[in-house]
Amino acid sequence: AEELLDFPRHLATHVGGFVITRGPLTELAVVTKAAMEGRTVLEWDKDDIEALGILKVDVLGLGMLSCLRRAFDLLRRHARLDFGLASLPRDCPATYAMLRRADSLGVFQVESRAQMAMLPRLRPRSFYDLVIQVAIVRPGPIAGDMVHPYLRRRQGLEDPEYPSPAPPHDPHELRLVLGKTLGVPLFQEQAMRLAIVAAGFTPEEADQLRRSMATFRHAGNVSRYRDKLVEGMVRRGYARDFAERVFAQIEGFGSYGFPESHAASFAHLVYASAWVKCHYPAVFACALLNSQPMGFYAPAQIVRDARNHGVVVRPVDVNASEWDCTLEPEPASAGGLALRLGLRLVAGLPEAEAQAIVAARQARNGAPFSSVEDLAWRTGCGRKALEALAAADAFAGLGADRRRAGWEARGVADGPRDLPLFAIASGTAEAAMADQSPLLPEPTAALPAQSEGEAVVDDYMATGLTLRRHPLALLRSRLDQLGCADTRRLNAARPGSWLRLPGLVLIRQRPDTAKGIVFLTVEDEHGIGNLVVYPDVVARDRAALVSSRLLLAEGRVERQAERAEVPIIHLIVRRLT
Repeated sequence: AEELLDFPRHLATHVGGFVITRGPLTELAVVTKAAMEGRTVLEWDKDDIEALGILKVDVLGLGMLSCLRRAFDLLRRHARLDFGLASLPRDCPATYAMLRRADSLGVFQVESRAQMAMLPRLRPRSFYDLVIQVAIVRPGPIAGDMVHPYLRRRQGLEDPEYPSPAPPHDPHELRLVLGKTLGVPLFQEQAMRLAIVAAGFTPEEADQLRRSMATFRHAGNVSRYRDKLVEGMVRRGYARDFAERVFAQIEGFGSYGFPESHAASFAHLVYASAWVKCHYPAVFACALLNSQPMGFYAPAQIVRDARNHGVVVRPVDVNASEWDCTLEPEPASAGGLALRLGLRLVAGLPEAEAQAIVAARQARNGAPFSSVEDLAWRTGCGRKALEALAAADAFAGLGADRRRAGWEARGVADGPRDLPLFAIASGTAEAAMADQSPLLPEPTAALPAQSEGEAVVDDYMATGLTLRRHPLALLRSRLDQLGCADTRRLNAARPGSWLRLPGLVLIRQRPDTAKGIVFLTVEDEHGIGNLVVYPDVVARDRAALVSSRLLLAEGRVERQAERAEVPIIHLIVRRLT
């Protein structure tokens, strides 16, 4: 058992880890082929590399970088704006105002429930505010009790605290280290500098402290650093209780804290993505949809958010859609651009067949398809692809509703040329049969019309979203009879009032730092609601919490409006069904 202690549970490769040596790496270590073609794996782990003093570089791959590249391409194509990460307009007041309202769905790093709740309280107005925003909503600062002291000081409720050491030491040494963060250590670099300045660590010892921050829980060497740091601060004249508090904050970084440089890099992407969303919402939504899967939200929420920002959204259409979502001129839409949903959203449609549809349109100078049969003949798409398109209502622009198109798609076998109608020129037996006129004309099938509810359900099944009414709008009259509220009433309710709120579950979160509390985000036809579920309710109503797509939550409204840009509203749940 002792041999297994601290043994790796499983091995994995870093997606962008590079090991660089002066000579051939194969002369130093065993290098094997990875499962992915063209990739190799070094059998040593990161600790071995560090012990040997070999250079290792980890390149971080972020989906938002791809999203922003697509957004900049769209801006060049549709707005004739040649922007990049380095050339975006800086310090845009409208962008910061949008973030202060927590209007950040899809924005890099600040779209989570916790970040959205922090934005109206922190009220970012400058780039460095975003650096702090990125770093403060992390397990490290939360575990180290750094969040609330920082907010109180930022809001002017308490003065920053910079205790001074005994003479002859510089009485302002802590202010020089912690001044930018109002006396609260938020970054790993500050923890290192604090250890050097206030506790007498050498730079080498401070670097060891930094390396140990991520292993406090596992390496069992907390007491060694505690004694050295606390006693070092006491020797310099700091109060012991203050030194203990400082170490407790540093210890919090063991639960994951950010280096300032890392936070600044992320803040750059926060600002860039927020700027695009603020000024070109159609471009942002289009780029975001084409970069899926990424982030917290599904395409349905991205599309809904775009519509809330004035973007006209057009459905998947075999005569207009490409594989990716695209932008089309539309004066009535925000920025003059409408969002056309792409064929990539159609469940069960392979990209190769979607590209064949686009190529067939282009081959005839954009000539539209006239029917399901015409599309099948010109593209060679098989029955499964046609049925997927029909299920997504992609033939509606041809005058064929979902059921009619589905009926016609079922008349196609594995491919259109397998049908007798298309085999006339092939000289086969089927050709002879197909060349004969039918004795009796086939009557048009009488297909029942879809109800709105059926259409909405089929939309979600086929594309994951609907441009029709929200599902709860269809149930609202019945929900009103049951005494249920909606998110408009939640947002207007007084603190302490009792509500019954139904909603579709968007996100379930149970952070390690939340002590068993589960956070839910639900949606209805008017917006989203944030629910807080305490452990006793989690245990009692676990089945509904874990498995239900549609929830009815009953609870008390909690509203925080003071010292926040917009009210922060939660429903403290007492029952889930």
